[in-house]
Amino acid sequence: MNTKSQYAIAASTLVAILTVVAMTGSAGSANAAETSQVPESLVQEVDMLMAEEYRTSVRKIVVLPGASPGGSAVTGSYGKETDGLLDGINKGAEIGVFRKDIGGIPVSFPIPILTIPGAIFGGVSGTIKRQIQDFRDALTKDLSASAESPLSNDALATDVFWGLRDVSGLKPKVFALSTPIPEDTDAILYVSFSDSSIEVDGKVATITFTATATLRRVSDGQHLFESEIHYRDTDTLSDWIANEKAAWRDYANFARHYVGREIVAELFERVSVQQSLLPKESDTVKRVKKKIWAGVSRSQTPTLAWEHQLSDDDQQPPWANTVNEADIAYDVEIYDRHQLVYSAKKVAGSEHRVDVELEDCKTYRWSVRPSYPVDGTVRFGEWMRSNPDAANGNRGKAASEAAAYIYDFASLEIKCRRR
Repeated sequence: MNTKSQYAIAASTLVAILTVVAMTGSAGSANAAETSQVPESLVQEVDMLMAEEYRTSVRKIVVLPGASPGGSAVTGSYGKETDGLLDGINKGAEIGVFRKDIGGIPVSFPIPILTIPGAIFGGVSGTIKRQIQDFRDALTKDLSASAESPLSNDALATDVFWGLRDVSGLKPKVFALSTPIPEDTDAILYVSFSDSSIEVDGKVATITFTATATLRRVSDGQHLFESEIHYRDTDTLSDWIANEKAAWRDYANFARHYVGREIVAELFERVSVQQSLLPKESDTVKRVKKKIWAGVSRSQTPTLAWEHQLSDDDQQPPWANTVNEADIAYDVEIYDRHQLVYSAKKVAGSEHRVDVELEDCKTYRWSVRPSYPVDGTVRFGEWMRSNPDAANGNRGKAASEAAAYIYDFASLEIKCRRR
């Protein structure tokens, strides 16, 4: 299949699946919806990880933005080696600018005006009609007109590439679909946003974006791993479109952030292990009214602390029974309402002093994840969160309070200093 055909299929597929599902409830259900609870129909996802035998057999991997081709064919084995579009570029470079010049990768799709089924208007006030119209039009314009949209396949492929670069022993490259693949490539990873929906219930809207990741061996085209990853968040229509769609922009950024790192984790990083992670007080962080997941500090460089424990039940993998706490390191991340603002890797021990000043009069969300030594390599546990079994944390309550991805991270309020 030629490249133009692939692009046409990708574009037509996205156009076909980008839908709005609208439901009109009674006044009682509309009032209940205002609590911004995610609908019960959105079931939890099953945590699936790539088999360890495949993790150890794949060393040279190429990331392609787009869906996996049908049959046994694998795109791009033309016997001509190239350096790849981003291979060798410093991580500190302005990737957002560089991405504009990537030839051959579709950075935006012509998405038609989304339509709301007429049934939604039954019993709905004129104000809600206008909010739905504004919401639909705002998202359509954003997705179709912006070459820098976080929810494009090339943006996702770039994020996955940078994540794979941190995996020990792995040699990733990212290509446009038209770029020949080196002959010694072990596997090709196809990543793409494959589905999206907007579900309107009364005054509340739930946005869900789905991404698909497929890893295929080059030698025989065999599927080594395939995963479908969902990111959803719920808020009122008025909140979604307020402040020039600020909540929607946050959603798009967190969706790409979550999906990209989840692909890398499922493929090469995460292990299934029974662990317990809880935030605790430190010399500069105290609990708010004895709430474990809420902390407050008067210091702009607070010390974050946590408790970690591996259970000793029969469900643990054998290696977990031999791990010493001294051999475990941690990654630490702090977010504001919009983005990641601080990170530290390979932290020894169970506390970390933030080495940059956080803003006062502001509330952050933070988390840690442990890294374990497993059979001569490093594998990671889940990020610390208050509800770790709730679909990997992406069943957030309200984007106006906190993005779904960080909603159940520990909160940290930095007290206001006297001006």
